[in-house]
Amino acid sequence: MANSIYNPVTLEVGNILKDVKSGRIGLPDLQRPFVWTNSKVRDLLDSMLRGYPIGYIMLWDSPAEDDKKSQIGANEKAFSAPKDLVIDGQQRLTALLAALYGIEVMDKNFERRSIRIAYDPIGRAFKNADASTEKDPRWISSVSDVFESNRLNGLSKFRRKFVKAINASNEKKGAAPLTDDEEDAIEQGLNDLLGLERYLLPTLQISESADEEMVADIFVRVNSQGQTLKQDDFIMTLLSVYEPGMRNRIEGFCEDSHRPAKGTSYNPLITVTPTHVIRATVGVGFKRGRLRYAYQILRGRDLETKETSPETREKSFETFGAALDRVLDLNNWHAFINTVGEAGYVSSSQISSDNALMYNYALYLIGRHEFGMDPLSLKRLARRWFFASSLTGYYVGSFETVFERQLVEISRMGTAEEFVGYFDRSISALLTDDYFEQTLVNELDAREANGPSWHGFVAAQVVLGCKALFSTMPISQLITIGSSGSKNAVDKHHIFPDHYLEERGYLGNRSNRANFTLVDYQNNIYISDDAPSEYVARYRKDLGEDEYERNCREHALPLGFENMDYEEFLGKRRVLMARLIKEAFERL
Repeated sequence: MANSIYNPVTLEVGNILKDVKSGRIGLPDLQRPFVWTNSKVRDLLDSMLRGYPIGYIMLWDSPAEDDKKSQIGANEKAFSAPKDLVIDGQQRLTALLAALYGIEVMDKNFERRSIRIAYDPIGRAFKNADASTEKDPRWISSVSDVFESNRLNGLSKFRRKFVKAINASNEKKGAAPLTDDEEDAIEQGLNDLLGLERYLLPTLQISESADEEMVADIFVRVNSQGQTLKQDDFIMTLLSVYEPGMRNRIEGFCEDSHRPAKGTSYNPLITVTPTHVIRATVGVGFKRGRLRYAYQILRGRDLETKETSPETREKSFETFGAALDRVLDLNNWHAFINTVGEAGYVSSSQISSDNALMYNYALYLIGRHEFGMDPLSLKRLARRWFFASSLTGYYVGSFETVFERQLVEISRMGTAEEFVGYFDRSISALLTDDYFEQTLVNELDAREANGPSWHGFVAAQVVLGCKALFSTMPISQLITIGSSGSKNAVDKHHIFPDHYLEERGYLGNRSNRANFTLVDYQNNIYISDDAPSEYVARYRKDLGEDEYERNCREHALPLGFENMDYEEFLGKRRVLMARLIKEAFERL
């Protein structure tokens, strides 16, 4: 085949797994954490035992030998650096390592767990290990026990002990001992299980000459599930090879964001992933918004000369490491998260785009460390820009292109005044009087409660210290982490209840964004499906006129809304919601 960049081979599973354990093949968490269920691992083993195909494995020749290369993984390995990197098949190989050899895996919540698959050698069947397989002597509680016994040359002893346990159980139940045929079936079943190491697995070995775009294209074309291999996957692979310490720090930061604790990255807005960290780091370090450029840079390519060299790569990793230090600094991280909270965004339910949050974090770090902005000025700028960019969906769509353009323009600046002026002009261009009086009013006409304009409205209520409808509890307190039990502490309430509107023929516009507001759980039950004129009358009588007017003002409700025609109400409320959002922004 002319100009082929891959070599198709067939390898035994046992040899592949041995190479992974020795470090010759690098198996980083390339595509995602291990997310397979035990049942899926069980089915994989069953397919292999039956001789069914289980797909391809794709390996990519590691970049040329270099003193900086490191082994992947924490255990001692014979190879100091991997010869091949696993591009496709990471989940299958991880499943096999875990099930056959008892190696723990890390799940999507960064918890370590074992995968135990039980095996019936007589029936040649697999089952998820549980209490029933532990009690039934016909089941081997974990297939890894068989492979471990074989590795220690103790398979015969293992088999005799297994047979003895079954016969002892049969004797207690008054059943006959195993027949010779059944004992032969056990021996054959164990040999067949061990034979999984000889299962032939089709493998594509991609040459080192292939760049990341070629490899990603091949991955998509041969992957039956049509998944996308992303640029951050390649970056994490490079870190596994050249700077495993950096990779470990990134994963530790992400892991900590899952669990409430002091002195960690945990926060109310986002559960951090490696992608988030990488986006912020390449933005800070290289002023690049497109990750494909960052990968090329870390591989040692000069974007101007198009030449690749170890010297360029080493310098790029130094730049990446310095930027990563700033991104992972917990003082920087929580100062930014708190600043976003000052802009009214205090809950993950308000974040329309995780990427937008991380882009704002990168800009915050640039303002602080490269332009030396004083803390108060930086916080004011950061909260205003976050509010404006979130409200308008600035980073929605071609977000990499938008962010890269910003970074290019910022890289030409030399002073903090220029930096601040740039964002002040951007904010003024986005949040014009026409935007608040027309564009935003129209966006609030959507037939759903979510979206940037709704999240902006809730943020505005937080900034203004508004309370939930007919409640003394601040909205900010009700939507933060720890405020809810099995039921949400606060609900999106239909001001004109759904059932009420349905009875009156409003079938298509019941869930209009302007028909929602936040009500605490108990009040929502109390309001139920009653007409506005009914439930408002009850509250108005109990609260008095001053409290009624405060509720209307803080929830952008026109006075007397409970007696309005529904369409008239929507029109007036959208205008009031836009005004409330503008009032909150001006306080920032």
